[in-house]
Amino acid sequence: MAQASHRADRTFLSQELNKTSPTVTFMRARPIRHLAAALLLAFSAVAGALPAEAMSRIKDLASVEGVRQNQLVGYGIVVGLNGTGDTLNNAPFTRQSAQAMLERLGVNTRGANMRTANMAAVIVTATLPAFATQGTKVDVTVSSLGDAKSLQGGTLLVTPLLGADGEVYAVSQGAVSISGFAAGGDAASITRGVPTVGRIANGGMVEREIEFAINKLKTLRLSLRNPDFTTARRMAAAINDFMGAPTAEPTDPSTVVIQIPARYQGNMIRLLTEIEQLRIEPDQTARIVIDERSGIIVMGRDVKVSTVAIAQGNLTVTISEQPQVSQPGPLSNGTTAVVPRTAVKVDTEGGNKLAIVRESVSLRDLVDGLNALGIGPRDMISILQAIKAAGALQAEIEVM
Repeated sequence: MAQASHRADRTFLSQELNKTSPTVTFMRARPIRHLAAALLLAFSAVAGALPAEAMSRIKDLASVEGVRQNQLVGYGIVVGLNGTGDTLNNAPFTRQSAQAMLERLGVNTRGANMRTANMAAVIVTATLPAFATQGTKVDVTVSSLGDAKSLQGGTLLVTPLLGADGEVYAVSQGAVSISGFAAGGDAASITRGVPTVGRIANGGMVEREIEFAINKLKTLRLSLRNPDFTTARRMAAAINDFMGAPTAEPTDPSTVVIQIPARYQGNMIRLLTEIEQLRIEPDQTARIVIDERSGIIVMGRDVKVSTVAIAQGNLTVTISEQPQVSQPGPLSNGTTAVVPRTAVKVDTEGGNKLAIVRESVSLRDLVDGLNALGIGPRDMISILQAIKAAGALQAEIEVM
């Protein structure tokens, strides 16, 4: 009887295991060497269930120090305008530029009365990309400097573009393309867009390179676009896990310094391409950004609010005047008089009562609680500032 009871217990236990944990029974039936592979597969399934959208590439969170763009600026002349250029009497720099340009071409205009309106003085700006080589084409922006009405149909003459050090790094020239227009007559006119600003696609050509020997660096510095202590630490930890050695160290909230391993010496591009693809979850400060001019409110993910009671309503006082005319009686010596009649109405919106916004655990709950009050964005701005003043809002408020 005892043996039969033990067999029955084992049978019952086997059936329960098959019902509740079939994976355990399957792994016990396999050789022990497959246990590690099964555990790795299960871990991969759990990791795959994590929200992938919460992870960001290091490439999107930080930039490499030294790999940067440079701003260029120049002064030039746009010609070929249809009478919409500068008034030379009101823009003496345009006259001087035209005379200097013509003299370089062998034309003497000193003392001549120039009244052409087909040219305009402009400022030309461009961005020199990192590692741009000689002959690389860049886009340039042309902006009117004088009183020109439009740059439509104009052509920019050869204009050197200078850097902050005063050296020429590019030269621009070409037909100006604008997105706006201006038209009008004697009594009316219309303007769409900005016709005094144009663009020349591939209108600039790089003439001088900016030297930056990235392969000779001994240390690499990553600059976070949104400085944060936690994000910098997570970035350094991800790089160290990938390298298998403590090579990365955050020095401040916006900088992570990487000591170049020996196997990457002289091959910085390989190191950067591998580091840029590492994914981490960036952290951010709980912040509410408010633009009072347009009524825009942007809340961060970690914004939390304690339980508060809010009443929202306005006191409205309406005063209306309805004067009446009083006529004297028949055959009397009275005069006609105006009798004032004033009606005053006070509306305190007594239907609005205190509403409770309970302690939120997510941004959705906070937004739902504020929307339940039935208020607009501009009133919500005042409410958020009042909640912050009461100490119930665990977030920074930044007013643009």
